[in-house]
Amino acid sequence: MDIIKIIFAIILPPLGVFLEVGLTGAFWLNILLTILGFIPGIIHAIWVISKH
Repeated sequence: MDIIKIIFAIILPPLGVFLEVGLTGAFWLNILLTILGFIPGIIHAIWVISKH
């Protein structure tokens, strides 16, 4: 299941974070990072998924 979340994190970072932690602060931070730059959103999403 983590492989699927990582694939979602690369394609659409907030979706990967949402599948891992739901509507928490990490999700909203990832949306902000994705808006500011797609690469920071991907890095944060992979970090959140690997952390949990």
